[in-house]
Amino acid sequence: MSLFVKKPLGQLLAQADEGDKGLKRTLGAGNLIALGIGAIIGAGLFVRTAAAAGQAAGPAVTISFIVAAIGCAFAGLCYAEFAAMIPIAGSAYAYSYVTMGELVAWIIGWALIMEYALGAATVSIAWSEYLNKLLDGGIPYEWSHSPFESFTDSAGVLHKGVINAPALVILLLLTLLLIKGTQESAMVNAVIVFIKVAIVILFIILGWQYIRPENHTPYMIPEGTAAVTDSAGKVIADYSGAFKHGWGGVLGGAAIVFFAFIG
Repeated sequence: MSLFVKKPLGQLLAQADEGDKGLKRTLGAGNLIALGIGAIIGAGLFVRTAAAAGQAAGPAVTISFIVAAIGCAFAGLCYAEFAAMIPIAGSAYAYSYVTMGELVAWIIGWALIMEYALGAATVSIAWSEYLNKLLDGGIPYEWSHSPFESFTDSAGVLHKGVINAPALVILLLLTLLLIKGTQESAMVNAVIVFIKVAIVILFIILGWQYIRPENHTPYMIPEGTAAVTDSAGKVIADYSGAFKHGWGGVLGGAAIVFFAFIG
């Protein structure tokens, strides 16, 4: 049998309708909108914006957000069209099975698993870092970092990570919530979305008075900008790369903030 054999759309829809194989729809329009907003306003927005501005785009990170938004919009339109044509569970796996064949669907299915696993890990690590900062470093380094990380303090003592316990705990709690059901997950998500949106609005209102126009000039990082170093002479940010200044930096920043639109 060919690896690129396609499953007929009619057969796929019929299988989804048989017995109890179809998923019960429990989310309304409000829940779906809240889920979308919750996915956008997340660790990506709070963590990666500064990295994009400081390492690639500078003040032009605003343009980077627009570029990334256009790319996400096209992807969203594709998903909307597929969802209307193939209204069943399975996401990109089902869509590719119908249009491109079994092998492509298999590859995309595993790619989605990898994407969601890495995305969840990234967000949980960001949550752990912010929790530790909120507690003023109260969580020992060994229990807030992975075994692949190490740190030498001012006294010359080497600290090696054992496990990122806060990240593991938040992942387990959210997993239990998802196992409980979609309605419960949507309810908790709605509360979190309200808090996150309120924080963003409050930040804009209170921070508006601290805007300094001189910090926005030049708008893009100019070519030849010297690298930024810390007190020990270690390079923190290097702008010599093609995607570290000018329009290249804007595109580099867009690649960084793209994550903000998916979490």
